[in-house]
Amino acid sequence: MNQIRKSPIQTLGYDFIPTAFLPEGKDEYHLRNKQNRSGISYRKLTAQEIEVLVRNQNTSDNWNNLLVSDAFAPELVKNCKFFGLVRIGKLEPWYLEFHAVKLQVGLYNSTIISCDFGDNVVIDNVHYLSHYIIGNEVIITNVEEMGTTNYAKFGNGILKDGEEEKIRIWLEVCNENAGRRIIPFDGMLPGDAWLWSRYRDNTRLQEQLKAFTELRFDRQRGYYGKVGDRTVIKSCKIIKDVWIGSDAYLKGANKLKNLTINSSPHASSQVGEGCELVNGIMEEKCRVFYGVKAVRFYMASNSQLKYGARLINSYLGNNATISCCEVLNSLIFPAHEQHHNNSFLCAALVMGQSNIAAGATLGSNHNSRSADGELIAGRGFWPALCVSIKHNSRFATYTLLAKGDYPAELDIPLPFSLVSNDESRNRLLVMPGYWFLYNMYALARNAGKYHDRDQRPSIIQPLEYDYLAPDSINEIMQALPLLEQFTGLAALQKEKTGNDFSETACRRRGRTLLLHNDPLVDELEIRATGFENSQRAVVLVKVRQAYHYFRQLVDYYFALQLLTAWHPDPPLQLNRWLQQRNPSGRRGEWVNVGGQLIEKKQVDQLVREIENNRVKSWHDVHTFYTGQAAVYAERKLAHAQAAWMELHGIRQVEKGQVAALLDQYIVIKRRMVEGIIASRSKDYTNPFRRMVYENEAELETVTGKLKENSFILQQQKELQLARAQVRKLKKLWKME
Repeated sequence: MNQIRKSPIQTLGYDFIPTAFLPEGKDEYHLRNKQNRSGISYRKLTAQEIEVLVRNQNTSDNWNNLLVSDAFAPELVKNCKFFGLVRIGKLEPWYLEFHAVKLQVGLYNSTIISCDFGDNVVIDNVHYLSHYIIGNEVIITNVEEMGTTNYAKFGNGILKDGEEEKIRIWLEVCNENAGRRIIPFDGMLPGDAWLWSRYRDNTRLQEQLKAFTELRFDRQRGYYGKVGDRTVIKSCKIIKDVWIGSDAYLKGANKLKNLTINSSPHASSQVGEGCELVNGIMEEKCRVFYGVKAVRFYMASNSQLKYGARLINSYLGNNATISCCEVLNSLIFPAHEQHHNNSFLCAALVMGQSNIAAGATLGSNHNSRSADGELIAGRGFWPALCVSIKHNSRFATYTLLAKGDYPAELDIPLPFSLVSNDESRNRLLVMPGYWFLYNMYALARNAGKYHDRDQRPSIIQPLEYDYLAPDSINEIMQALPLLEQFTGLAALQKEKTGNDFSETACRRRGRTLLLHNDPLVDELEIRATGFENSQRAVVLVKVRQAYHYFRQLVDYYFALQLLTAWHPDPPLQLNRWLQQRNPSGRRGEWVNVGGQLIEKKQVDQLVREIENNRVKSWHDVHTFYTGQAAVYAERKLAHAQAAWMELHGIRQVEKGQVAALLDQYIVIKRRMVEGIIASRSKDYTNPFRRMVYENEAELETVTGKLKENSFILQQQKELQLARAQVRKLKKLWKME
């Protein structure tokens, strides 16, 4: 049975805060007065103003509780019902116009309960408006219900006085069984969400992070909803417990409940038609429109949901777009793209710069007895059309999955790989280094594209967009011995020269073959183990080419960091300069902390300091991020140097070695540019690409001329600049 309470009409709009939760010596307006920073001086109505209001068919339970500014115009208030304390700012004979809609300033045809209004607002046909503080020049029109409860949390996972723990809002990211759940809070960065979702066995850390969150908020009841200056709200049905920043635009939403919608003059947020958003936080410059359903969610700045997308129990990183699909229980780092109605992503940690194609089904738990599967995908994850994979699965950076229904769990440790399901021969094919061999254009272009699309209003965590960075280089360094081992095993089995198939023997034989570029490698069927949870063969292809390209990429990475770090007065003692930047000479582990790459030892130290209460708040954690950003370039150089020295077995860097490295850098850079041109040229020379055009002129009109491709021209220019830079640096370092 519905519990409908009856109360005297004269109490409507009063006792917003229950007496049991009202601080001693405070009235029900103490938090409202603190929130209202308009600076408007309010006064009581004059008898003449009351007469005009009554004549205009307005009513009030108590005209003494309707306060106005000195510039109040009663003739601009018509057919309104006022209850409780209502305060109205300046009303002048103007109209406000937004997107070709023109509305007269004033309050019309509305029921208003205990609200504050700034100057020159438009409130028209709002059936129920309760306990809101409205800014200047706000437009609210054709809204059915807009109110705030005394226990409003505005999407934050906090509790108010008297509330039980069981009603707290959590985001159950990465795992459907809530084992990695986190508490959302306004200002949560992707790194915060990642940190909290990991280290689940560290009880002290988990308790501290929960305490950090609760310290950010007041448990008192009685905060009003807020609408910032120049925000426009029109044709919405239900808005309940929503905090809205300035310059936002809400149009045609069905239901908005328990939300924070951050917005500002230079980073406006929008919610459009048919949307239903419940228990969430939107940062600045977010867009949500056309039938979106989102429940228990967080949208980082400059992210979008559109065209019927469903986002549930998930964190969506900055500069990301999800449309026409369903995403559940996922933690998604910045620069994620998912645009297709029949794609599904569940229980995943996707580390950014990713693209999920149509028909992709990532998250089937049909191979498990409970909903506890997970997927972890490094940067650049790209499952192609109609891919289906099972949990648990893990993928190295820049893994591309070819179309297919993958029958078993996958663990792909080789970066830049193309993974294919060869159903005709019942085997899994893995081509390491695919991007460099066949699609250099897309790989290089994406790095610049993500950088250009990074429009975060404020940056605390710098994001790494380069495909060669500490995470991918470390994976390359781990991939090289695997390629040696698998190649050596295949060779020894074919040669039948002995019975020693130990890892050491296999690596020794494989390394010899690969370093000498022996064509025998191409004749072998090189099988990998541990890549798929099945008994079928996992075959590696193009191993010889990938091995050499991976080694060259380590050279390229170190040279690039050297060229980035040098300045007009470089040190004459190069080896001493490098020693100062990497005194240990060791290549450390790195982790992707919400899109920001940080040395693992630094993250471990942060965890210890949180445990020991030396890091006391989320602000301190964010200070850690900015501190790591300040030293990132130098530590990246040290990492590149260590990887290069490890690769070549070098203990001390000599000038001659660096000179050869810089020359090699230009060779590799030129090859990359050639690869970019070659991969793009396929779109102009492949007959199946050309067949939809009548002639060459039509092709170039539609796709543009290859020789005028702006990205290719940019890469060619960068090659010339690199040559000049290397010549200058070698001269300054007296290498010529």
